[in-house]
Amino acid sequence: MPAHRLDLVPRRAGVLLVLALLAIAGLALHGPIVQWAGYHDFADARPWGVLPHAWNVLSNLPFAIAALWAWPRLRDAGAAWRAFCVAIGATAVGSAIYHWQPNDISLLIDRLPIAWACAALLCAFLAERVHAGWQSPAVVAIALVGGTAAVAWWGVGTAMGAGDLRPYVLVQFMPMLLIPAALLLRLQPITASAVPAGPWWAALVLYAAAKGVEATDAGVLAMTWHAVSGHSLKHLLAALAAGLLLHACASAHRQPLR
Repeated sequence: MPAHRLDLVPRRAGVLLVLALLAIAGLALHGPIVQWAGYHDFADARPWGVLPHAWNVLSNLPFAIAALWAWPRLRDAGAAWRAFCVAIGATAVGSAIYHWQPNDISLLIDRLPIAWACAALLCAFLAERVHAGWQSPAVVAIALVGGTAAVAWWGVGTAMGAGDLRPYVLVQFMPMLLIPAALLLRLQPITASAVPAGPWWAALVLYAAAKGVEATDAGVLAMTWHAVSGHSLKHLLAALAAGLLLHACASAHRQPLR
């Protein structure tokens, strides 16, 4: 990167810091966010033989496929990308466990790898466009601990009758805030093997669509003549977003299989 562009990185990265602090302050002022009643009542509860909630369980398979495909191709991708890959694989397991028997305990298992994936992905992005130190194993480990703590805060609070989702919301949506902001600020890659902007934008659109259909779970099921619910479609779109980024990372590193 030319020297004059490198000079812009700290200033533009400062904008990201301000946005992050504003998000933290906004959630702090908002007050506790509680999980709404009926959260576990999904529109599609149809079993398949002995498999309960079949489509909500099976629609997690693409997460596992994406992770298994990417893992051997990310040997040199750095700690953040490899942590993201593992978290995506764990998401397939955690979400399947939750949808097998939806309750607050299984939801804790579901949310942990999602928090890890969000934390690792943000580290990977910042390492490619702000500072390579975000890719260090120590920083990634701290981010993963932070994601774990956010889920644990809700879990412990729920056990005590007052679960607060604010830390988990912060971990899950911080990438959705900072990544598009950085792209709009034209923070250029600082490494030769960085994922280009196109896959990032595509993944953001897919994830936003996933959250959208999740909010209209029963409506999507009705509109598709009971072929697929909004929540099952959410799994497929989110897995596609993750797979797209993992493919882009593997392509950027161009590490041949041995």
